[in-house]
Amino acid sequence: MMYTIGRQLILTNLHMRNFFHHRTEKWHDFAPFLLRLVTGLIFLMHGWQKLTQFGVDGTAGFLTSLNFPAPEFFAVILIWVEILGGIALITGIMTRWAAKLLIINMIIALFVVHVSNGFFVGSGGVEFVLLLITSLTVIMIMGPGRWSVNK
Repeated sequence: MMYTIGRQLILTNLHMRNFFHHRTEKWHDFAPFLLRLVTGLIFLMHGWQKLTQFGVDGTAGFLTSLNFPAPEFFAVILIWVEILGGIALITGIMTRWAAKLLIINMIIALFVVHVSNGFFVGSGGVEFVLLLITSLTVIMIMGPGRWSVNK
């Protein structure tokens, strides 16, 4: 009796693993695209917000408040890295280079802005920045995937 129950559980477990593996395998090519799309959209929107709502002067003012060197210069760099990097991630053009530049952007933001605010995003902490750095690192390592302009 015990052997029969154990055998049933093993067979059920194998069946469920096969069921889920078979169902998810067809989505493996979609996963990198989805990660690129969402991560790219986040950067595109943040860069667009800096450009259209804060402007270069407002972004430079924020950098000045952080004692960042050459704030006007780096405001322009920051805005365009986020906008163009976001577009590159979404489309899959020069994905690894875009991810590298955005990782540098996020590491600077992590140490200059977020690390002193603790962990949680509600207090301006590192939580969301760490997630973005991780997403970008996966994109940089794995590449754009099948659904991209550059394959």
